[in-house]
Amino acid sequence: MKTNADVIVIGAGISGLAAAAKLGHAGLSVMILEARDRVGGRILTQRDPASGAAIELGAEFIHGLAPEIWEPLQNSNVRIMEVKGENWCADETLHPCNFFAQVDQILAKMDASLPDESFLQFLERTASSSDDSEQQGAEKRALGYVTGFNAADPALLGVHWLVKEMRADERIEGERAFRSKNGYEDLVTIFRGQLAAIGIPVHTETVVESVDWRRGRAAVTAHGRNGTSVFTTARVIVTLPLAVLKAPPGKMGTLQFIPGLPKEKLAALDKLEMGKVIRLVLRFRHRFWETIAPPGERKTLANMSFLFSRDQWFPTWWTAMPEKVPIITGWAPFECAERLLGKSNSFVVDRGLKSLSRLLHTGVGSLESDLEAAYCHDWQTDPFSLGAYSYGKVGADGAKEALRRPLENTLFFAGEATDTSGHNGTVHGAIASGYQAAGEILQKRA
Repeated sequence: MKTNADVIVIGAGISGLAAAAKLGHAGLSVMILEARDRVGGRILTQRDPASGAAIELGAEFIHGLAPEIWEPLQNSNVRIMEVKGENWCADETLHPCNFFAQVDQILAKMDASLPDESFLQFLERTASSSDDSEQQGAEKRALGYVTGFNAADPALLGVHWLVKEMRADERIEGERAFRSKNGYEDLVTIFRGQLAAIGIPVHTETVVESVDWRRGRAAVTAHGRNGTSVFTTARVIVTLPLAVLKAPPGKMGTLQFIPGLPKEKLAALDKLEMGKVIRLVLRFRHRFWETIAPPGERKTLANMSFLFSRDQWFPTWWTAMPEKVPIITGWAPFECAERLLGKSNSFVVDRGLKSLSRLLHTGVGSLESDLEAAYCHDWQTDPFSLGAYSYGKVGADGAKEALRRPLENTLFFAGEATDTSGHNGTVHGAIASGYQAAGEILQKRA
C-alpha cells in the first residue's frame, strides 16, 4: 500500500502537535490535517495592539509545575510569571476573602472510596444543617468554584473524577498558577518550530470528513481548499475535542468512522461531557479598579487578582496580575455560558460591563467611556470545538482509559479528554496524551 505518511494526525491542537513532534523525532513520516486556518486548537492567543499584552481567548493559565509545559518553555528561555495578588469576593459587600481555603475545606470531604455521586448530590448530602452562615457561604463558594473551574454541570459532574483531578493537582502543585510572557502562543511557537525543523507538514483548512479503516490501513477523506482528497496511512491519531467526537454525523467538523466506533468507545464518550464557557477580555484606558476603596476597607483593589461572586452572567473576573496592565477577564461558565450562547459580541460586552458595574459599585457609563477594546470567543458555536474542555460524569471511572485505548493498532486517540493521569481539561494533559499516543505507536512498531 502506498501511503502519504507513516502516521496521519487529525487536529493541530497542542496534543496533535506534541504527538507529531515525538513521532517525527523518532524518524517516522507524519502529516497533520487541521480544519482551522491556524494551529493551536483551543489555544487562541491574540496580541493587544495598545498594551502589547497577550489576550487569551482559550487556555490561559499554566496550572502547577507540569513538565510537559515547563521543560519546553525553559529550554527556550521563555519568561514565566506566577500569578500573584489578592482575592476579593462580592457578596452582600465587596471584601478580601480567603476563597480557596474555604473551598478546600468543603472539597476535602469528598471520598472516592464511596459510591460515585454528582457533586451536587455530595454537597446536598454533606451540607450543614445549622444556621452557620459562614459554613453555608463556603458551601456556595465551593459549588461556584467547581462549576466555574470545570465549566461543568454540578448535577452531572462526578465526585470520583473530581477526587482524581485534585490528587493529580497536588502532585504538581496545581494550586499555583503561572502565565508565559507572550501567552500560550509561546508554547505553540515552540512546537511549530520543532515540526518545521524535521519537515512535518501541517495542512490547515483541511476538514477531515471520514476515516475508513481496517487493521494496518486507513483512508482519510478530507475537504480542503483544493477540493476533496484521500490520504492513506497505516496509523491515525485522532485528537479532536470530545464534543466533536460525540456530535452526530453530518455537521461541519464531525468525523465519520467506517466502520463505526465499537460500543466500548461509545460508552466511554457517553460518560464524559464537554464544559461550556464564554470568556470576555476587556481593556480599559487605565486600571480603574485601583482607585476603588470598598466601604469599611482600608485598601483599594489595586492588587486584586481574582474577583468571585454569584453573578448570573460573569461570576468570576481576574486581572493580569502581577502585570499592571488595564485588562480584566470575565468568565461565564455552565449556565452563564448558556445564557450568552449565540449572542452577539456587543451583547456579551454589554452584560460584562453591567456585571463589573454591579460588582464593583461603579457606574456603567463610566466603564463604557473608559473601555478601549473587547475580545471574546464562543467556543460552543465553534464547529471545531463545540465546547470548552471535558469533565467526567457520575460513573466515569475508566471512561478516559477506554476512550484512549487504540483500536487494532491502527486508530489512536489523544487530546485532553483522553488524559488518564487526572489532568484532562488542561494543556499539559493534552500534551501528555499526545506523547502517550505517539509512544504507543513507537512501541508497537519496535
